[in-house]
Amino acid sequence: MAILDGNKIKLFSLSANPLLAEEISEISGIPLSKIEIRRFADGEIGVNIEETVRGHHVFIVQPTHEPVNENLMELLITMDAIKRASAKSINVIMPYYGYSRQDRKTSSRQPISAKLVANLLETAGADRVLAMDLHASQIQGFFDIPIDNFRAMPTIVEYFENKNFKDDLVIVAPDHGGAVRARKMGDIMGCPIAIIDKRRPKANVAEVMGLVGDVDGKIAILIDDMIDTAGTITAAAQALIDKGAKKVFAACTHPIFSPPAIDRLNASVIEEVICTNTIQLPEDKKSDKIIQLSIADLIAKGILNIIYDRPLSDLFEYKNKG
Repeated sequence: MAILDGNKIKLFSLSANPLLAEEISEISGIPLSKIEIRRFADGEIGVNIEETVRGHHVFIVQPTHEPVNENLMELLITMDAIKRASAKSINVIMPYYGYSRQDRKTSSRQPISAKLVANLLETAGADRVLAMDLHASQIQGFFDIPIDNFRAMPTIVEYFENKNFKDDLVIVAPDHGGAVRARKMGDIMGCPIAIIDKRRPKANVAEVMGLVGDVDGKIAILIDDMIDTAGTITAAAQALIDKGAKKVFAACTHPIFSPPAIDRLNASVIEEVICTNTIQLPEDKKSDKIIQLSIADLIAKGILNIIYDRPLSDLFEYKNKG
């Protein structure tokens, strides 16, 4: 427990990303509290909070990546236990928001799963949600509680600024939906953008149709919010090389890396894949091409700003150190 600004604070880590939780704990100075998570013989999840949370502001670290349903249920059950133990508030730190890609109906008889997850979190007792780079900004409107959508852009930009590229840069959106993200990064780094014209005949299948913008003789940085099977990003990278780009880098916030992503990335023309640690990568999802940047400092500062009633907006902006 920590007492900050007269408030009793507790920080819990669940199973999805304990390394990130440990980093957040070290930076914020809030020790991790004890919790037991077990599985019954039939796979049901059991939770035991091993210390009092009565009257405490509780923060729970649990992204909901693969196995999505396991991680989500673990979070909901833990929140129920903490709510029933009379916590003062429950703050969910969900760097990766599972089911975020289903944020609207694109055809008849489809679910809006991102809204359902929001309902579940509120029903289970969440008073606040801290997420990072939601797949669609409108997901914030699915909640009737505060939700803070943190940005990994400053962390990613800082990495590329430190490389001190001497050649012309171009920021590339792998599809039309990522144009705003690419424009933001281009404005920060003072370079133009390009957009890949992509067609997706079915889920996890992408076809490059064309390119809007000039990449000839330039170093291209492909930017997206997530990389799943890596079909889109590797096809886009090859198209950029075919159009005359000298080198291609890829960057994303969420490294989902579902098979065959690692094989595709290793075989691709991409020099490096820059991502963050919103998702903890197992050994079989690591590669010499993949560089993970930590967002623990950003989350830790966000927690402290919330506790001390300070604004969060300054944390989302890149501050040029030059």
